Amino acid sequence: MTKKRSVYVELGHSEDFGFTGLTERMCSLGRRSDRTGALDAVAQLADESDGEEAVELGEDARRLLASSLPDAILHTVWMAAVGQCFNPADHGMSSRVWLEKISELSTDRLRRDKRSYVPPPVQPVRDEELRRAVAAEIGNLAPALDRADAPSDLVDCLEQVVTRADADLGFRLFLRALKVYSIRIEKERYDRLLGLGERFGWPAAVVHDGLSVIWPPVDTTRREAMWDFGLSGLTALFVAGWDTRGARETVRNAAAGDGPERTPGSEAAILLEDTLRLLESDLSTETVTTLWLAATGRGFNIDQFAIDGRDWLRQIAEVCEGRLREVAPSYTPVVPTPRTDMTEEVLRELREVVRLCADKVVSPDWHPIPATTVLASLEQVITRVDPDLGFRLFLRVLMVLSVPLTGEQYTRYETIGARFGYGEYHVFQAEDLIRRA
Repeated sequence: MTKKRSVYVELGHSEDFGFTGLTERMCSLGRRSDRTGALDAVAQLADESDGEEAVELGEDARRLLASSLPDAILHTVWMAAVGQCFNPADHGMSSRVWLEKISELSTDRLRRDKRSYVPPPVQPVRDEELRRAVAAEIGNLAPALDRADAPSDLVDCLEQVVTRADADLGFRLFLRALKVYSIRIEKERYDRLLGLGERFGWPAAVVHDGLSVIWPPVDTTRREAMWDFGLSGLTALFVAGWDTRGARETVRNAAAGDGPERTPGSEAAILLEDTLRLLESDLSTETVTTLWLAATGRGFNIDQFAIDGRDWLRQIAEVCEGRLREVAPSYTPVVPTPRTDMTEEVLRELREVVRLCADKVVSPDWHPIPATTVLASLEQVITRVDPDLGFRLFLRVLMVLSVPLTGEQYTRYETIGARFGYGEYHVFQAEDLIRRA
């Protein structure tokens, strides 16, 4: 991340923005725009989010205007990013005149809120390391752009934007070109592009949305989720306050929650695997029901809707199978052998907590469930089903019960999570439970 620019995510952006957000929007219309339509698109984008979009749109335009780039370069990168759908030259405008129009419309929108508004000096990203990294990615994909019949000088023009105008905007224009010309990107390169986007402070959607990624097959042994996942992650979505009218919809949303880092279908496959482990186990249906109620803090009281734990797991499995048919039809669910080498380590942590929970209950004000009953059910999962799933559900129950932890316990949980391959923020969710001196 650059030190002079705010993190775009913190500013409220969740997708592409500014100049490249405009080109994406105009390109998505699927038709050539006339002058009036193009100006309307600029004005509409500038007016979004109470005018907040106008800030980045105007800044991007002025960064290009402030550069020494000739009009021919500005024209080439604009036409590539917008998919040839609006050519300023067809309407008597040079590229610089068109950029001035964008800047003026953005400023006009901001002056509606503050009449004295004057655009601040531009702050282009000129970090040499970032410039080199972006230029390297552009150069590496030059042959692919050439094969896709992109303009012969596009690669050079993009590199010129990066080195002579702004590395941030140059990288976004490069991504727009990859999307417009449907350049297929292997996963390793995609991960690098995501990492670069993170250094610029972008939301992941700026890289991810519309990019043609060559995804590896769905593989539940790859733990690429940053937060909780699978059945334990699903239970967190059903905590108190959840609207019981949308149970299957909540599951569908969870099953589709692959995030930008994972092969589409990954979350559905992991959730299905967790579900099948419990369905095919010898645990009693009462135990399965208790596990769900405890991990959700009775957020979705299936027992009050005449649904037992196994019936509900079957419904979850159906949703996951539907998602996999849609995005990964070649995937065949296989429940792998659990990692029993971790069983005793997880059990020790569970048994240490038992003494802290003698007087605790889940949902004390509505059909309470003694913590001792819950922990006994978790022990059965750890020893008879899967210590990985058992540990993830254990972490969920700790948070539901607000069990106080020592720093040493938390550190051990982090170690266990790392050995299971959990993401950076998985165990971190329990940090608030640490007792402070």
